[in-house]
Amino acid sequence: MLSILWPSTALPFTPGNIGNLFGMPDSDGRVLQRSKRGWMWNQFFLLEEYAGNDHQYVGKLHSNMDRGAGNVKYVLTGEGAGSLFLIDEKSGDIHATKRLDREEKAMYTLVAKVLDRNTNTELEPDTEFNIKIHDINDNEPKFAKEIYFASVPEMSEVGTSVVTVTADDADDQTYGNSAKLVYSILQGQPYFSVDSENGTIKTALPGMDREVKENYQVVIQAKDMAGQMGGLSGTTTVSITLSDVNDSPPRFANHSFRVTAVESTEIGGAIGRIKADDPDVGRNAEMEYSIVGGHDIFNIITDQTTQEGVIIIKNALDYESKRDYEFRVEVRNTYLDARFIHGLQFKDYATVKVTVEDVDEPPVFTRNPYIIEVHEDTAAGSFVGVVSARDPDADNKPVKYSIDRHTDLERLFNIDSVNGTITTLKALDREMSKWHNISVVATEINNPRQTTRVPVFIKVLDVNDNAPEFAMSYDTFVCENVKAAQLIQTISAVDTDEPLVGHKFVFSISATNPNFTIVDREDNTANILTRRGGFSRREMSMYFLPVVISDNDYPIQSSTSTLIVRVCACDSRGNMQTCNPEVLPFSDGLTTGALVAILLCVIILLMIVVLFAALRRQRKKEPLIISKEDVRDNVVSYNDEGGGEEDTQAFDIGTLRNPEVMDANKLRRDIIPEMLFPFRRTSPIKDNTDVRYFINGRLQENDLDPTAPPYDSLATYAYEGSGSLAESLSSLESAATEGDHDYDYLSNWGTPFKKLAEMYIAKSPDRQT
Repeated sequence: MLSILWPSTALPFTPGNIGNLFGMPDSDGRVLQRSKRGWMWNQFFLLEEYAGNDHQYVGKLHSNMDRGAGNVKYVLTGEGAGSLFLIDEKSGDIHATKRLDREEKAMYTLVAKVLDRNTNTELEPDTEFNIKIHDINDNEPKFAKEIYFASVPEMSEVGTSVVTVTADDADDQTYGNSAKLVYSILQGQPYFSVDSENGTIKTALPGMDREVKENYQVVIQAKDMAGQMGGLSGTTTVSITLSDVNDSPPRFANHSFRVTAVESTEIGGAIGRIKADDPDVGRNAEMEYSIVGGHDIFNIITDQTTQEGVIIIKNALDYESKRDYEFRVEVRNTYLDARFIHGLQFKDYATVKVTVEDVDEPPVFTRNPYIIEVHEDTAAGSFVGVVSARDPDADNKPVKYSIDRHTDLERLFNIDSVNGTITTLKALDREMSKWHNISVVATEINNPRQTTRVPVFIKVLDVNDNAPEFAMSYDTFVCENVKAAQLIQTISAVDTDEPLVGHKFVFSISATNPNFTIVDREDNTANILTRRGGFSRREMSMYFLPVVISDNDYPIQSSTSTLIVRVCACDSRGNMQTCNPEVLPFSDGLTTGALVAILLCVIILLMIVVLFAALRRQRKKEPLIISKEDVRDNVVSYNDEGGGEEDTQAFDIGTLRNPEVMDANKLRRDIIPEMLFPFRRTSPIKDNTDVRYFINGRLQENDLDPTAPPYDSLATYAYEGSGSLAESLSSLESAATEGDHDYDYLSNWGTPFKKLAEMYIAKSPDRQT
């Protein structure tokens, strides 16, 4: 049997309660009797925070198997074994090696073993036992915060709860008074008190006024050991603020106010401010100002930011009519507290006097704004309307009128600067713009800085000047297998005009149309119906149906819109399948319509060929040159390539030298003469044989010739002039004298004339063999 010896006694312990050592009931009320066994469950008690220099003695383990012969060994395992707790193997004494803190760990569980020292076999079964740490008062109470913040309404009754502050003590709550706390107030009397048991702070003084003192500092102490001497304590600070209640009415410091206002102050403009004082704050200090009995000219509103009364103009001031005003203003709190309204009047009164000052006022229009109506298509210069303004001052100075051109960029209107008559500068179109908004400026002639603007809204009235038309583009088709009187399309119309009685359109088509008819539905729409059945894409793949649409306004406007109807192949339910024209097969079974179309095409082609041949015959010309003497001033076009310098037979220059050989009576062959007696050209003077004079003469004749064609004609004449050192290089008239020239000098002219020299030197007679 294993026994546990307490440091002061060797009595064995039984499980669960030390009281069982003395035959007392345990925690469940049972008295346990020790049974004879080798091991007994026991418990040690050890004080925390041991301050000695040696290891703290815990207790002793002893086994009945230990006869003092030294063959028994005690072994300790479990929490802290070998570090916190050591056991003597021979004697079974247990010591604690360190200071233990119950707040860190309150109990340790260990296991005791009894072994044979020689064989290391267990002599008795293992047994658990506990080492419980006894508490001492080594922790002071602590509050969660160093400073608390709280508030309580002012004027609260005595005993009104403010806030509860509590402290915590880490010592054992179940053992002694180490953790039993008592609260007290160190600072804050006589205004507040604290409940000693739960730490609730309450008001202790009646009638605490926030307007007198608002903030209080209260120091609360918590002390353990039930507040006895030697107990530990902790403190905290509570900052208490008195919250405001509406216990103070508003009051005017001065019950008379004087305000000055100029007569030009705009309606709604502020002319002055008045203020009442209220010592309350926040919502309780909000005030509302009003004029007692109301006023026609002035009004007062409350500035919610500054809590001032703002006097504003409700109607225009006029120095010439009235100069002094007086009225009474009332101020009151917006929110009232029922606890304090008894015996106090939460409102006050003040008198306000207003003096009006005279200013040079700008002109005033008789109306603002002006709304004028004018019909569209009115001619330029037509009358639109009249605006009128006057100077409100006693002098009644004259004014002049003008239009702000920034509001009339298109310059559609003009105004008479003297009488304000507005006229049009251009015709107006309602469909372009229904309203024109312009600004008219009235200016004092003697003081141009005094101006007034007024908006003039000009409404353009509608005139029925637009014809109705289709509301949309229609894609209409008719089936080949359609029957007569079948609906193929519903059409509608739109009109940019806006008659007073609304639109009423009438639809119609030609009564002789063999294919389609129209039915007016009397609701500005119409149905297009087939007049017959059996349409064929071979005969006609597309029909153009003119529809006449008329309105009912004055004057009546109408237009013709064309509805394109395609012929399509459809299934039995009328759904379109294809609208492409069919290709006619080559067969003997051509329809009559196809034959007629082919015949017409052939006739048209024949007529074009005959007409072309007649025109060619009519425009056929005679030979341009009948003889060598017949020279005409025409442009001759050749399609063959010339012979260059070797071509000596292209033109006879001799004709230009003898213009008198020309037949002056011959008519132009490039046009048909239109006069019975054509203009006769005069023959040049015989002595004028120079080509230059000949060309000038021809030029004048062509300019004055009334029989000349109505189109431009180019006449080209060649003139080489005279006096050239190289003489003439032309090949004209060189056929007869070619053999009389020596062309050797061409070889001396350099590279540009090398080819020419080769041509003419090679043809020289004296070089021919």
